[in-house]
Amino acid sequence: MTIDLIIALFTFAIVTSISPGPNNTMILASGVNFGVQRSVPHMLGVGFGFAFMLAVVGLGLGQVFVAYPAIYTVMKIAGVAYMLWLAWKIANAGPMAETAATGTPMTFTQALLFQWVNPKAWVIAITANATYSIMGQPVLSAFMVAGIFLLVSGPSSLTWVFFGTLLRKLLSDPRTLHLFNIVMAVLLVSSLVPLLWN
Repeated sequence: MTIDLIIALFTFAIVTSISPGPNNTMILASGVNFGVQRSVPHMLGVGFGFAFMLAVVGLGLGQVFVAYPAIYTVMKIAGVAYMLWLAWKIANAGPMAETAATGTPMTFTQALLFQWVNPKAWVIAITANATYSIMGQPVLSAFMVAGIFLLVSGPSSLTWVFFGTLLRKLLSDPRTLHLFNIVMAVLLVSSLVPLLWN
């Protein structure tokens, strides 16, 4: 992989990882409701789950979707349904004290598995592997793409969770927090719109 290709891939990874989407919306909400420490498993699950997904897609799963587009359609529908359910849970989260005491942030495993029903993750995984693969070197390409995204995911997730913890003080009033959670739920649902047009 040439240095130009690596720089281009890093740029693509940074832009797609830091931009708003289902993962970042949920990490922001987790930062608000649970703080940094309790959100760490969620952040790690996103990073490792998406890197694993990128590697698997690069090693051939993407070709299955090309050959059998109906499978991709079914997964997209399942992903949309799951994200609507998550949006409902975010919108109906209780006050911070109640959420912190009784609520549970997304676990490592839940965040890892979420990548497989996240339509934005699929679009990025297929695009990254199709665009930044080296001809004739599918294994090296898959692991380079996955590795670079894994490096970028940590700082991206930390940015969103820290932003959430900064908002925490502003959202100490239960009514303001409830409004924030509704906005986060709406943003999560709206992040599906461009993905559904593809």
